[in-house]
Amino acid sequence: MALTFNQSKGEAQKSKVKSYTYVDGDNKVRLIGDICSRYVYWLKGENDKNIPMECLSYDREKETFNNLEKDWVREYYPDQKCTWSYAIQCIHGGEVKVFNLKKKLWEQIRVAAEDLGDPTHMETGWDIHFKRVKTGPMAYNVEYQLQPLKSKPRPLTDEEKELVENLKSMDDVLPRPTADAQKELLDRLREGAGNSSDESIEEDFA
Repeated sequence: MALTFNQSKGEAQKSKVKSYTYVDGDNKVRLIGDICSRYVYWLKGENDKNIPMECLSYDREKETFNNLEKDWVREYYPDQKCTWSYAIQCIHGGEVKVFNLKKKLWEQIRVAAEDLGDPTHMETGWDIHFKRVKTGPMAYNVEYQLQPLKSKPRPLTDEEKELVENLKSMDDVLPRPTADAQKELLDRLREGAGNSSDESIEEDFA
């Protein structure tokens, strides 16, 4: 089960929903729906593309590592470390998109929510205004700066309400794989076949 905003403690499969692309400078989105709490491994696939593989040792609902399910990545790649990878949906450009959260930005949003309230609420929620700032030449030399003074409570417009009328849960948008499915993909990766159906995702460190 995915989490509501207020359930998440703060700590993102394949989807037909587009992913939000962060841009340098000003960004603005409206968060909607529930939150997918997960950790992922980033594995090299075909043409050196990054493929996110969910850590099955992590319990999405309890937001804790319980090691109850077989996690084949640990067996195949014992030195591989999983990373924080929460996601939520957002409205941007008149579309619903997956918003892969950056941890430091998410922490800022949670602090601001103590005063502004739940940003996902349809009537009293607020738009997320933030800046993406390059701090150096490397891909991970990036900072995300929330601009809470620009965020005011705003009800969704009629058009936005239509977009979220049949909104899917994040558990459907980013389904958790079974251990067997994880192993099958890992076997294909080790054989060098890759997974051409998976979208390539470039890791953007926060």
